[in-house]
Amino acid sequence: MNSALSGLAARLHKVRRLLLVRRRGLAALAAGSAVLFSVSAATAPPPHTVRVWTAARDLPAGAVLGSGDLRAVGFAPGSVPAHVVASARSALGRTLAAPLGRGQPLSPTDLVRPGMTRGYPGRVAVPVRLTDPAVAALLRVGDRVALVASDPADPARGTTTLATDAAVVTLPAPVDDTGSTSLPGRMVVVAVRPAEADAVATASAASYVTAEWLR
Repeated sequence: MNSALSGLAARLHKVRRLLLVRRRGLAALAAGSAVLFSVSAATAPPPHTVRVWTAARDLPAGAVLGSGDLRAVGFAPGSVPAHVVASARSALGRTLAAPLGRGQPLSPTDLVRPGMTRGYPGRVAVPVRLTDPAVAALLRVGDRVALVASDPADPARGTTTLATDAAVVTLPAPVDDTGSTSLPGRMVVVAVRPAEADAVATASAASYVTAEWLR
């Protein structure tokens, strides 16, 4: 009987040793799998994104775009806006036809295009902010207007004529500028004589500007 008990004890000892060896092997395998998973996760390629050029800061209409004005942002493929500029190079040196908020993707329609002055030889396209949005809402592409400015700080100084025969070439969509520190109003793009362009662009940022229809 003692011999039988001794044999049973030996077999149990052998089973324990076998289980211990297998347990160590399984633990090593689990640890190796965890390390492999961690390495794979760390080296996995980042999710695919599409590079979109956006405004690096708030940009006013009339701004000439420089390299520091645009920033590339990765968009998920399904979230890319329908119309964006193909490259920053195609936009540098171009003039904004409407304000562009920080982080807003740049669209070709946000830029003053050479074709805007087709039919107006010798003219240049300039964005101008009309102080009264109701006046801007009455305009139509092709209208011919005079542009008149007044000083918001000193209305008694009277008005200054900026352009005597400006042609409306495009009407950018209204922008909600609630909370903005810039002058109120709505942007339009007009074709004016080169000699009038600087005065129109400058007054748009610092004066009240209105349009008077030509008879």
